[in-house]
Parts: sequence; C-alpha cells; structure tokens
Amino acid sequence: MKKILFILHYPPPVHGAAKVGEYIKESTLINNSFQCRYINLGTSINVDEIGKTGFLKLKRYFSILVSSYVQLRKFKPDLVYLTLTTTGIGFFKDAMVVFLVKLFKVPVLFHFHNKGIKNKQNEWYYSLFYKKVFRDANAILLSPYLYDDVARYIPKEKVHYCANGIPEVSSTPVDHQKTENVKPVSILFLSNLIKSKGVNVLVHACKFLKDKNLDFECVFVGGEGDISVPRFRDTIDYYDVKDYVRYDGRKYGIEKEEAYRNADIFVLPTMYKNECFPLVLLEAMQYGLPVISTDEGGIPEIVEDGVSGFLIEKQSAQELSEKLAQLIKDSDQRTKMGREGRRRYLERFTKETFEKRFLEIISSL
Repeated sequence: MKKILFILHYPPPVHGAAKVGEYIKESTLINNSFQCRYINLGTSINVDEIGKTGFLKLKRYFSILVSSYVQLRKFKPDLVYLTLTTTGIGFFKDAMVVFLVKLFKVPVLFHFHNKGIKNKQNEWYYSLFYKKVFRDANAILLSPYLYDDVARYIPKEKVHYCANGIPEVSSTPVDHQKTENVKPVSILFLSNLIKSKGVNVLVHACKFLKDKNLDFECVFVGGEGDISVPRFRDTIDYYDVKDYVRYDGRKYGIEKEEAYRNADIFVLPTMYKNECFPLVLLEAMQYGLPVISTDEGGIPEIVEDGVSGFLIEKQSAQELSEKLAQLIKDSDQRTKMGREGRRRYLERFTKETFEKRFLEIISSL
C-alpha cells in the first residue's frame, strides 16, 4: 500500500482550505486506500491570529519543520501532498517545507486553495522561489478557470482538476418558493464583514432597491473583519437603509442552517483578488438558493450565469440591484434558479464526489 504524507491545514481555525483538509483527514475512502500520515500546516489557532506574527506562531512553525523531517525520514512516503499558500509570508514559510521534502527526493503534489501567483511572478524574488518550488511538481486546481494563475510554472499535463465538495447537512431538500402574501423577500450575505467581499456594494445596492419601493430585507451574517460593526452601521445610516438591512453576527450549526432556510436569495459580490472557490456558495446552492456573485476565480465553475444565479460585474451596486430586483419580483425565477443550483450541487459539489475525484488523482500519481 502506497504511503502518503499529507501536510495540510485543518481546523482550528475554520476556513475553506481547513475544512477541505478536515474532509481529507477524516475520509474513510482515502485512509483505507493508502497509508496516511497528517501534519497540520497551520500556525494560527484562531481567525484573529491569521496574518500576524509572534513567538508562539514561530514555535509552531518549527514544530511543523521537525514533524516533516521525522515523517520523511521514518515514514518514507511515496508522495507528499501539500496545501501551499501562494503569496506573502505564508508562501515563503511553506516553501521551506517544500525544500525539505525535495531534499528527500519525494514527489510533491500541491493543492491550491488560493491564488495570486500571477500577480507576484514579475517580482524577481517570488519568481526565483516559484521556479524552485514548482519544479517537477504536480498540482491540483479547483477549476480550469484558475490555471492562468500557475501557467508560467506548471505545465498543463501536470495539472489535475478537483472541485471542492461539502457534506449534505440535511436529507430534506429546501424549496424557497413563498406564497405571494409572504413578505419581505430575504437576501442573505454570509461572510465576515470584509470590504473585498462586497459588503459596502451590497448595502449600496439595497439603497437602489429601497428607491424602487421593493419589499425586502437584507441579512448580514458573519464576524467583524476590516469593517467593524460600528462602521458597518454607519454605512447603513449613510445609505438610509436601516429599516431594510440588519446584522445578525456570527452563526454556527443550527443557527447557521436556519439563516439559509429563512433566506430567498444568496449574495456574495466579492472582489477579493485571491478568491478561488468559496464554499459558502456551495452551501447556498445546497439549500436551494439562487446565487448572485462575481466572475472572480473559480466562481464561474460554481454558478451558472442565468441558470442557477447571476454573475455580475465587480463593485457594481447598480447591476447588483438590478439582478436582485429581478429576483425579488419573480418568485418563480427564484425557485427555478434555486432548484438548478441544488441539482448542480448534487451532481458536482458533494463531499462524496470530491473524495472520489481526489482519490483518482492521488492514485494516478
């Protein structure tokens, strides 16, 4: 039986790459197919630590290097799987792990959950490291839409595509069609309050919807990011939409599930330049919600424009309001798009589909 060393992120803290890492680590299919060892590549133990430095994070990093060395020397893996950060200090941190693996001449498979290589490849020190890190390596990308980011360093024949998947949380499909006398139509945003996720764009769009005298509510669920709660409330006051927009804070488990069930439309107008494959969109489709987002990263792989939702121009509150108005006015279209989204989720984005495809890739290497 082949031996695989997985150096990857898993919770805590909870984020997209960590959740996928957890699915891999706990997968019966994968663990029964190979001899597996796991090392947590994360140096943060909560969301607040991400992007910061400190003695404890440095200590955790050296622990990763030591654990990697021990496993390479004693376990002697046939393949090392690594979820690489593409830019910033995280990339250079991960690069040292890669160089350690290369000293043992073990094949490496990178799994990218973020992007940004293309934006940095013309900086000489990044280019130098990219060439050394990616030499002779295979890679997993979440979508063909993301290949352009690594095209300079990894040839197409070395790239494998595996869309993320999420587990079904309920055996009962959700149908969000409401009777005509049930109002208002509920719009859901579920992410931290981060400007690049389109928070202010959505609030601005609500101003346009208000001016059209549409009956709606817009619910924001998530923690504080680079936008504080007081600043968010100031934005609501600025656009005079406090009767239409509310902030519900963080929600987990059953409360998060209820947020999806109570919504009619899901919106993520992201402009985050390193956006790849937001799991939150898969969750919305799982609950049968029509989705409005942008064409950033691999999102066009998730949302079929005009079929399961709409893809709009980034930072366009006007276009966002027009698509929202269209769905607010037409409950039949909301229902049809939501059903198409759930069908697409079941066909392509379940945890089981992800595991099978992931196993195919690992086995082929």
